[in-house]
Amino acid sequence: MDYALSRTLDVPYAEAVPKVKEAFQAHGFGTLTEIDVQATLKDKLDEDIEPYVILGMCNPQLAHRALNAEREIGLLLPCNVVVRAQDDGRTLVQALDPQVMVTVPEREELRPVADEAGRRILEALDSLG
Repeated sequence: MDYALSRTLDVPYAEAVPKVKEAFQAHGFGTLTEIDVQATLKDKLDEDIEPYVILGMCNPQLAHRALNAEREIGLLLPCNVVVRAQDDGRTLVQALDPQVMVTVPEREELRPVADEAGRRILEALDSLG
């Protein structure tokens, strides 16, 4: 099962992160959290990886609709957006495909929320170029 919506950007990581935040904000998502995975792994495990951040992006209206249909759906909300550097100087941006909210719990009533979230996420990703 493919569960990611992905785009590769022809810009370096440091330039991509603010662009991703702006693109998602323009499509109704706010940045609630930012986890610097690279710094965390270095600090906690003394392990080195490429620049890698997990952005906690949320659209409150869509989250509310999904939670009203299924309280446990918070486990599957498409809130995480990963931005990570690639070896070629480009940047990979990935978001969870909201259809996971429908297929995993097998709750068809979540499809309208997943469809709208998916449309907004794809618009945000496509606006990045």
